[in-house]
Amino acid sequence: MRGRRLWLFVSIAVAAAAVFVRLGIWQLHRREERRARNALVLSRLNLPVGDVGSLPRDTSAVRFRRVRVTGTPDYQHELVYAARSYRGSPGVNLLTPVRMPGSDTAVLVNRGWVYAPDGASVDLGKWHDRDSTFSGYVEELPSSRGSAYSDRPNVIGRLGYDAVSKALPYPVAPFYVVALGDSAIAPDRLARLTIPPLDEGPHLNYAIQWFGFALVALAGAGFVIRQARDEKPTAARPLGAPDVPAGRS
Repeated sequence: MRGRRLWLFVSIAVAAAAVFVRLGIWQLHRREERRARNALVLSRLNLPVGDVGSLPRDTSAVRFRRVRVTGTPDYQHELVYAARSYRGSPGVNLLTPVRMPGSDTAVLVNRGWVYAPDGASVDLGKWHDRDSTFSGYVEELPSSRGSAYSDRPNVIGRLGYDAVSKALPYPVAPFYVVALGDSAIAPDRLARLTIPPLDEGPHLNYAIQWFGFALVALAGAGFVIRQARDEKPTAARPLGAPDVPAGRS
């Protein structure tokens, strides 16, 4: 019975080690995917700045492209992207529709972040830009699963084309532009956002941890097997036999 418990423990340890190794390999694959994404982002960010009106209709092909948006910011229909923390502080992003000459479709511009203690309420009149041209990079606007606050339709809880289009009285492009600029936090202007991080993330550290767990599981199984082999069974003494002191016959 004891041997069965031993091999059950060893089997579980080996199975766990196999799962840990698989998770480690998965993290290494995630790191390679992150590297490929970083290369794509960098290649598109390095392209010459183009006009937003010349972008192709395929949103996946324009993501991270550097563009320039020139038009009339419609602050009357500005949207608040709620619960956006920035450098550890709660706040919101301001999503401003920009109406371009000769087009009935507006382009949404994420002009940046402002502080909001509750992550939703902000005096929009304080944060108007003097410029009518914004430069930044393109981000894809998710087509669905967006949501807005029930009592404030201009406050977006989850960004999506469906929620944005309901809040605006005119058509909007299926992407938005993240305006770049001064990202320092200041009391009198928005903090522009920055380009996406191009690091490899924590995937290598996670992989090392999973491989370490696998080694611990295998080492534990090996220790238990060795301990079981080193134990010597003691000979059973007949029932009722007297104890014989050592050295006497």
